[in-house]
Amino acid sequence: MSLERFLKFQAQTSTHPFVVEVDRAEGSFIYDKHGKSYLDFIAGVSACPLGHNNPKVVSAIKEQLDKYLHVMVYGEFVQDAPVALAELMAEHMPQPLQTTYFTNSGTEAIEGAIKLSKRYTGRAEIISAINAYHGNTMGSMSVMGYENRKRAFRPLIPGINFIEFNNEKDIEKITKSTASVILETIQGGAGFVEPKNNYLLKVKKRCEEVGALLILDEIQPGIGRTGKLFGFQNYGVVPDIVVTGKGLGGGMPIGAFTSSKKMMDCLMDNPKLGHITTFGGHPVIAAAALATLKEITSSDLIPRTLEKEKFVRNYLKHPLIHEIRGKGLMLAAMLPNSELASEVILECKNRGLLLFWLLFEGKALRITPPLTISIKELKKGCDIIIDVLNNLKQ
Repeated sequence: MSLERFLKFQAQTSTHPFVVEVDRAEGSFIYDKHGKSYLDFIAGVSACPLGHNNPKVVSAIKEQLDKYLHVMVYGEFVQDAPVALAELMAEHMPQPLQTTYFTNSGTEAIEGAIKLSKRYTGRAEIISAINAYHGNTMGSMSVMGYENRKRAFRPLIPGINFIEFNNEKDIEKITKSTASVILETIQGGAGFVEPKNNYLLKVKKRCEEVGALLILDEIQPGIGRTGKLFGFQNYGVVPDIVVTGKGLGGGMPIGAFTSSKKMMDCLMDNPKLGHITTFGGHPVIAAAALATLKEITSSDLIPRTLEKEKFVRNYLKHPLIHEIRGKGLMLAAMLPNSELASEVILECKNRGLLLFWLLFEGKALRITPPLTISIKELKKGCDIIIDVLNNLKQ
């Protein structure tokens, strides 16, 4: 009955939703209403770094619920949880990234970052990457580098140009007309593609030469998933604006963009209220995010992420797995074709393992479990994948 109502009354995003009738979730597992358990290698698409129903996150939410919920639009009242969260983020960000604006989602944070870059530089051109994904609102879709996904929604924001990720010759396309270059630190939808040969450093150098800003999208790689708190810390670069979301909320909806105070202050005047939101920095969400960030930065989860990556790379081996891309627990096992990948994902679901697709790279199996997952649980999931591959009808 719940499934019928879901299909009838709730707007769908595809013709074949990945239906699991969720009853409860805890740790690395989701349990459906029929009593079946699923080992979760998706983690809400990287949004649940501490697993499901984490006690510290839940406790922080409950404590804030007893105090107050929404009281005022963003930026007017002083509220303990968002202030503490912004301060903790500043402690763990390199200089001059010290001031954070909270939003309700990653795509909203992208919108804010784009606006900030235009306002600060006085320029109009935004450069993004082919096969980039930054969200689905109109501005974020405008910098999406995948025409098939956005053609139906044109016209989009003008002045957007594209370069090829890791193509050093394309860096020359960044000019004195460019307000900002926006890149994912690791390309997500494209197949967990890492920057090579100091690519991000070379882009930042070019931006500095022409007065453009570098925006790095950390919505997927950020919050410990790649073995550093932020993905860009793996590559020796400091962006002018960093965008976070997903995992920051510990399972609650949040987005944020961070820059220098000097840069962020330009949104306060000329015009006033240059960027506003009603629910950004919501105290309950901020409390959850604060508990999440405290746990990740004060525990051994980040270094252990690299140990877990090493385990997966060493253990998940099969003739049909051509390579494993990514870093930390942001991994994609690459199969020969998209049909095979879909077959494996669906059969693993039947076997109690949740994998998922990537947006643009159909040959990939997404492996982005909670950072809290154990080696034993990783082994269990990898064993299911290997067994499914062994039993495919060739």
